[in-house]
Amino acid sequence: MASIDRSDPVILGHVLAEHRDLFHLLLAVRTSLAAAGPQTSERREDVLAAMHELRDHLRDHFAQEEQGGFLEESVTRIPRLSAAVQSILGQHPELLAELDRVISDLESSPADPGMWARIDRNFASFSAHMTAHERSENAVVQAGYNEDLGLME
Repeated sequence: MASIDRSDPVILGHVLAEHRDLFHLLLAVRTSLAAAGPQTSERREDVLAAMHELRDHLRDHFAQEEQGGFLEESVTRIPRLSAAVQSILGQHPELLAELDRVISDLESSPADPGMWARIDRNFASFSAHMTAHERSENAVVQAGYNEDLGLME
């Protein structure tokens, strides 16, 4: 563990890489949803593949956070962050369930003419919740390490 007054470059590098990967996966789904052209089964499969890749990444990402890591390290450094960390960890099942509902809707309603607009709207809502979640994580890590990671607006 790094000194309490110095950031751990391995942990901070991991945080930045994880959030960059997540951003790219969210963007891949948004790009698939926004693709021009008819609402074909091929396009639907492309969107589903991007969503499943995002879902798998989130499951692994959340599991790592729940087993310890930078959030736990932040609490070790500054115990008053414990409530914020518990709140962040408590959001994981809800976020996965929200994404699962979007995926399930897309898988179960291929002939529904309103499907794309609904999927786009529901995924945008999920993305907003995920972005707020990541912002909360960033705030805890920055507070825990007394380090401006350049992740906050």
